[in-house]
Amino acid sequence: MTTYAFLLDLGRCIGCQACVAACKTGNELPVGMQYIQISEQTRGVFPNLAGSFRNHRCYHCTDAACVAVCPSGALYKEDGLTRLDRNMCIRCGRCVEICPYDVPVRAEDRRSSKCDGCAAAVEAGGSPWCVQTCPNHALMYGERDEILAEARTRLATLKLRYPNAQIYGEQEFGGLGVIMVLPDSSDKLELPQVSELSTVLDDWRQRRRLVP
Repeated sequence: MTTYAFLLDLGRCIGCQACVAACKTGNELPVGMQYIQISEQTRGVFPNLAGSFRNHRCYHCTDAACVAVCPSGALYKEDGLTRLDRNMCIRCGRCVEICPYDVPVRAEDRRSSKCDGCAAAVEAGGSPWCVQTCPNHALMYGERDEILAEARTRLATLKLRYPNAQIYGEQEFGGLGVIMVLPDSSDKLELPQVSELSTVLDDWRQRRRLVP
């Protein structure tokens, strides 16, 4: 089975919000809901400061915590991406509680909602809305092996400017469906340093036991 993935090159992201608007329009999301959030990040100590943009979205974990705890089967894996059948969602909120990336949100009907990789657009022969509209080619979509190869090529170039640049997503949670090229280390860009499903599950169970 072919496994697909996104490439997210934060060395090229200019924070223009085109992906946010395209995602919201293409997926007909209601007012107040969006699957992508972009924020500016500043690192270092004055006068040695560096800036980049955080592009927060579903990272489509291979070992997805949301899939592991969903009791109804509404969340499932397909072609390397994490899909959600909202008609099967029972509004339990477990996926919202456990996601290490704080991705799933609850719509007005209390069902969970998240990026599904623009499955309908891709099945029709197109590409995800965010990828179609990125003006600086910070986003790509394709077979995961090809995406990883492109990420390594871009990393080599980015390291000429940012020696601490790295790839994030190759191994985390069994390998993410969003491979990121980062201009700095993942901890400085506020990405989770936990990378094992078992750790996330143990922490979630402990937190649930502590709730009265």
